[in-house]
Amino acid sequence: MDAGTWFTQLNAWQVMALGLVFFGAIYGLGGLAMSLLTRTLAGLGLGRPLDTRALKPDQLQREWRQSFYSILVFGLGMIVPWGFLQLGWAHLTPTAGAGRIALEILVLLIWNDVHFWLNHRLLHTKRLVRYHGDHHRSVVTTPWSTYSFHPIEALMLGNIILLPMLVHDFYFWSLASVPLLSLILNLIGHSNYDFFPKVSDTHPLAASRRHHLHHARPAGNYGFALPFMDQLMGTQVKTGTAQPTSH
Repeated sequence: MDAGTWFTQLNAWQVMALGLVFFGAIYGLGGLAMSLLTRTLAGLGLGRPLDTRALKPDQLQREWRQSFYSILVFGLGMIVPWGFLQLGWAHLTPTAGAGRIALEILVLLIWNDVHFWLNHRLLHTKRLVRYHGDHHRSVVTTPWSTYSFHPIEALMLGNIILLPMLVHDFYFWSLASVPLLSLILNLIGHSNYDFFPKVSDTHPLAASRRHHLHHARPAGNYGFALPFMDQLMGTQVKTGTAQPTSH
C-alpha cells in the first residue's frame, strides 16, 4: 500500500493525532538541532550571531506557549487536506519518478514563498497587525520563535498546500515534504545567526539576515526564504552590510 492510500484510509481522529505528533516532533527536534548547530558554529568561529542582546526574561516560555497553540492549529488542521481527499476535491498520484517528485517539491517551495509573502504582508496591515504582534515580540529571535504565532496567523500560514492540491494531483511525499522543509527554512530565518557573512543581503544564503532585519525593522522584508518576492514588490529593506547587533 502506498503512503497516499494509507493516509486516506485513516479516520479523522487518527489524522488529527498524527498531525499533532508530527508538528510537535519536528518543532521540538528542529529547535534543539538549530540551537546546537548555531552554538557549535559560534564555538568554531564559523559565521556570527546577528543580535547579541539578552532575551527578555519570559521570552522562551512565551514562545513555547504560543508554539503549542500553533502546533494545535497545524496538527488538527491536517483534517482539511484529508477532507479534500475524502470529498474527491483533490487526488494523490499513487506513483511518481524522482524527477517528478523533485519538480513538485521545487514548485511547492516557490509557492511557499509567494504564499508567505502575501499572508505576511496582510498581517502587517492595520486590520490584521494585531494578530502578528505576538510574533514580533521576539525582537531577538530564537529557533523557538519559528511557530510563535497568534492562532489566526497560524491559520493563515498553515494552509499552503490547499490551493495546489486543488489544481494538481501531487505525490504524497511531495506534499509531506512541505511542512518539513518549510520548518527547516523557518528555523534558519529565526536562528539569529548569519551563516554566510560574506554574501550580500539578497543572496539566497542570506535568509537569516533578511529575516533578522525584518524583526528589527518590520516595514519590509516580508518574504520567506528567498528574496524574489520582496524584489518584485519593492518591499526589500535597503541596507549595506548587516552587522551584528549588541548592547
